[in-house]
Amino acid sequence: MELQTRKKVRLGDLLMEKGLISEDQLMQALAEQKKTGKKIGQAIIDLGFVQEDQLLQALSDHFNYPFIDLARFKLRQELIQRLPETQARRFRCIVLAEEGAGLLIGMADPMDLMTIDDLQRVLKKPVMPAFVREQELLSILDSVYRRQEEMANIAGELEGELQSSDFDISEMALSSDTSEAPVVRLLQSLFEDAVQVKASDIHIEPEETQLRIRLRVDGELQEQVVKERRVASALVSRLKIMSGLDISEKRLPQDGRFNIRVSQRSIDVRLSTMPVQFGESVVMRLLDQSAGILDMEALGMPEKIQQRFDYLIHRPHGLILVTGPTGSGKTTTLYAALTSLNTPEKKIITAEDPIEYRLPRVNQVQVNSKVGLEFSTVLRAALRQDPDIVLVGEMRDHETAEIGLRAAMTGHMVLSTLHTNDAASAAARLMDMGIDHYLVASSLRAVMAQRLIKRLCPHCQQPHTIEEQEKAWLKALDVGSENHSYLEGRGCHHCHNTGYQGRIGIYELLEVTPDMLSCLRQKDNEGFARASAQSPNFRPLAVSALDYAREGITSLDEVFRVSATLEE
Repeated sequence: MELQTRKKVRLGDLLMEKGLISEDQLMQALAEQKKTGKKIGQAIIDLGFVQEDQLLQALSDHFNYPFIDLARFKLRQELIQRLPETQARRFRCIVLAEEGAGLLIGMADPMDLMTIDDLQRVLKKPVMPAFVREQELLSILDSVYRRQEEMANIAGELEGELQSSDFDISEMALSSDTSEAPVVRLLQSLFEDAVQVKASDIHIEPEETQLRIRLRVDGELQEQVVKERRVASALVSRLKIMSGLDISEKRLPQDGRFNIRVSQRSIDVRLSTMPVQFGESVVMRLLDQSAGILDMEALGMPEKIQQRFDYLIHRPHGLILVTGPTGSGKTTTLYAALTSLNTPEKKIITAEDPIEYRLPRVNQVQVNSKVGLEFSTVLRAALRQDPDIVLVGEMRDHETAEIGLRAAMTGHMVLSTLHTNDAASAAARLMDMGIDHYLVASSLRAVMAQRLIKRLCPHCQQPHTIEEQEKAWLKALDVGSENHSYLEGRGCHHCHNTGYQGRIGIYELLEVTPDMLSCLRQKDNEGFARASAQSPNFRPLAVSALDYAREGITSLDEVFRVSATLEE
């Protein structure tokens, strides 16, 4: 693929020739260029004479190079990685596609023939340039490379130091003389990457010949492999020091926490270590304290559910449960409820494991099973502290549940979580734990069940063609839904080719009615489930998910995924 040889063209003359600017505007742009040192094209755009897309399209037509909208272009990670990050940033370009025997390269300045020659030397293939928006390109470079080369270089540097050192790896991790130590820089780069992509967890997993690092983003793991396996031990030792753990104990699991500042954000890190075959596996849960606690309005609850939930939590007494699997946002909902309830007139005590966010005016107690401070112990003590509202992190056992229910019956508002698939199962789960049915009937006021579903990426969403099987399922779920139009995510650099960006909660709120109470008193679980389904304001989770799909917020795939978990 040979580049066309053209005589040099002056951009200003080309734009005048195409009628996009006048001679007077060109003179103004040249004066601006002389004053600021900008390129003439940037000066013309900044002065507002021509839009960036118009300028790029004019150049594209003249040079016969394509103009590509990166926001709508599906990038391939394996092609991008053919060009090392340093060169991609230096030349301001990105590999887009294979074109015959050559490569299509998106460039900030495809008129720079010297850069094209350098690219052909690096890639060892003919280059076909394409015009792209410069700021969009720079944003994509940050997104697609994600410090991988930087982390690999630091890991290689650390590996070299470990091999040439006669000292123990743990001792090396201990040395805190300078913040420039490779192990510190590697962790810094890792945390910066995690915060940039809004990861909730970091997994560090040593294997026989490599170290696997995985970030959980929007509920799914994204993987990066570091070939220097010896690095793992130094990383784990440094993290243990930061968490105040015993670095010499490698045979038993340990838990700790620490706080760090990353990109002007205060991040609370909960760390868990576990001995595995080739070292110690570490999982870190990241909690962004700078983001603050969501209030009720920011949770994304439908307005009717939010109004009813707000009314229920402000009642003087009773038990309100929030249910769902791990990672469904139960704690976030409870903290939002506490924020709404937190006034000088109310005494609030919480029993948590662990305390995730610090709340002013709230007495928060960290459960500690090592010293016998269990949920039930804290709850018993809390009731002697004259509380108005008590939050129990989780009803794990019969004793905790029974004390909580009795407290709700004797004039306290009790909030807690339970692991059930849906709201209707909560009462049955309490009775399975050995709680007397009359106690459940006397105390339980409402159950909120929730899940997190993925939002479609706004940059690459497109119409979805409904298949026959999906039509049949939609008709069974909600008649009329099969005739709606739906969207899906194609995948782009903004969402790391997943088609999704961020998550939103779906909720079902079950308020206990007289019919349900009657079933509870008779130990009729099936009758309770039927009465729940017939409750006038009750809307199941699957239908709530479908509402979001109809609005174009999520995809049918996400609706089907949530529905499948409810049927298990």
